[in-house]
Amino acid sequence: MGLLDIVGGMLGGQAGGSQGGGQAELLNLIVGMLAGAGQGGQGGAAGGLGALLQQFQAAGLGEQVNSWVGTGQNLPVSPEQLQGAFGADQMSQMAAKMGLSTGDLGAQLSQMLPQVVDQLTPGGQLPQGDLGDLGGLLGSLLKR
Repeated sequence: MGLLDIVGGMLGGQAGGSQGGGQAELLNLIVGMLAGAGQGGQGGAAGGLGALLQQFQAAGLGEQVNSWVGTGQNLPVSPEQLQGAFGADQMSQMAAKMGLSTGDLGAQLSQMLPQVVDQLTPGGQLPQGDLGDLGGLLGSLLKR
């Protein structure tokens, strides 16, 4: 329910502007990252999200990640920090997929990713369910 609320808020807040479709595409990219991050073995929300969070912690962003998962205020992350965590190649691939420069993608991801992770971790806990179903649901909502 919380993630759907944030999706509705993000899409609804941008619906009148030229970025409405871009926000939907960005959210789709994030959901895809979370679902795909578990490809190395464990699938599902905890595997995909957990793998992404481990990647960020390994890049020195543990304090930020802990704030997103925790119940307090989310610490910001810069586009440069995201590029360090994802790597230049992955950022370039994602930016090309979105039709953006890596700088623009980093700026947008730095705003949305902490909010999505925060909503996926209510009460400061990684979800136990499968993110695949949620990803499909979000995908169908974004296509409307």
